[in-house]
Amino acid sequence: MADGKAEPGTLDRIVAAARRVSEEREQGYREQALKLYPWICGRCGREFTRTNLRELTVHHRDHDHDNNPPDGSNWELLCVYCHDNEHTRHADRVRGHGATLEAPGSSNATHRPFADLARRLKSDR
Repeated sequence: MADGKAEPGTLDRIVAAARRVSEEREQGYREQALKLYPWICGRCGREFTRTNLRELTVHHRDHDHDNNPPDGSNWELLCVYCHDNEHTRHADRVRGHGATLEAPGSSNATHRPFADLARRLKSDR
């Protein structure tokens, strides 16, 4: 590397090593999260079994993959679709395309399916 250029294959080795470290780190917190939480997507409520568990991901609430407290307080289990949606929404917020900046863990959901439940239960009696 006397001329300032890396030897052939060096970049490939660096990228492979980085991927390996990332996958090992992910396996550690993934295994912990799967032991702590029920195998249900925290957004859509889809339930998972051993046969489709690969579609359930660990989402870091603060988007920091190095923040892995042992109590799991920075994690939530999301299906691959909800996880992708969450990261897309986060990227839009970071770029300034979102309507407002949300606090981590909050939601812009406006639908309240049980808002009228108490009145309906009283009227059924």
